Amino acid sequence: MKTVKISLNSIDKVKTFVNLINRFDAEFDLVSGRYVIDAKSIMGIFSLDISKPIDLNIHNADNLDEILEQLSPYLITEE
Repeated sequence: MKTVKISLNSIDKVKTFVNLINRFDAEFDLVSGRYVIDAKSIMGIFSLDISKPIDLNIHNADNLDEILEQLSPYLITEE
């Protein structure tokens, strides 16, 4: 499992993010505080506080490098 921080701070970002990760066969969870939701669920994402960074857990992904490259617009780099 790989965990990265992402930002989904607008409705448009959420829509494009969900469309993007639905192309992949891997499983994705978003973790915000004590809530864990399926990252492929647009309704689930809107139940979270999207004004703050969210942890994205990527499970059993054979093509992790490709997924991370596609997700680069959403990734938050630690400084």
